[in-house]
Amino acid sequence: MNFQFSIEYLLALLIGLVIGMAGGGGSILTVPIFVYIFGIPTLLATTYSLFVVGVTSLVGSVNHVLKKRVNLRITAAFALPSFISVYLSRRFLVPALPDPLLQVGSFALPKPTAILYFFIIVMVLAARAMIRNDRPEQGEASLPPDGVRPRYDLLALDGLAVGMLTGTIGAGGGFLIVPMLVLLAGLPIHRAVATSVFLIAVNSFVGFMGDLQHTHLDWNFLLPFTGLSIIGIFIGMYLARFVAPDQLKKGFGWFVLIVAAGMIVKELV
Repeated sequence: MNFQFSIEYLLALLIGLVIGMAGGGGSILTVPIFVYIFGIPTLLATTYSLFVVGVTSLVGSVNHVLKKRVNLRITAAFALPSFISVYLSRRFLVPALPDPLLQVGSFALPKPTAILYFFIIVMVLAARAMIRNDRPEQGEASLPPDGVRPRYDLLALDGLAVGMLTGTIGAGGGFLIVPMLVLLAGLPIHRAVATSVFLIAVNSFVGFMGDLQHTHLDWNFLLPFTGLSIIGIFIGMYLARFVAPDQLKKGFGWFVLIVAAGMIVKELV
């Protein structure tokens, strides 16, 4: 068996495994995998990431939707502005960014490198949130007794911000979505995670659609990779039954931090 294809199989399964076990986080791995393992250019890697994570998360969210864990009203309040933001970011903002993005004298920061640095920062923030478990543990599925309603206005603003993040770096932003759904919408944590997976799936698809008109894709690579990732999510959903959620989040957080450190070394050396 060819070594390259062996690595492809294992990494595709790993991405699905992570999404299945952790309820998200696959995009944190896909971009560095595509860039450093397969040598795919950064901007194209973010496009591939949107497709792989979008399809894989959609498969994972079907079970949540069927079991009515996804709050559709809150999803709509967050999703509509997020969809607009992610599409406009991929269709117009990212292509319009100058290359180099920054130039001072003889120093020049290429656009792909700048996006990669931004991605590393997001990885570090995500790792910190997972290691410290920075999210509320309580929330209510319905309106609290005092009549305080979900903050739909703030959810919409958060949707705009997450959409721009997804569009710029090809990451779903689940580590930002889950706390906001708990704090601003009053969802219990398990419903917030289920709703987040669904939002990541659709957000990623919308961002990917913004790229289709100006990006050439290698479907012979992308489709088999995505198919293996889907197999991985079913394995991950099964294994998640045997691992405590807090331990899983912290372990994955440390793993993401190590990957981010490796990326920093790779870029600076």
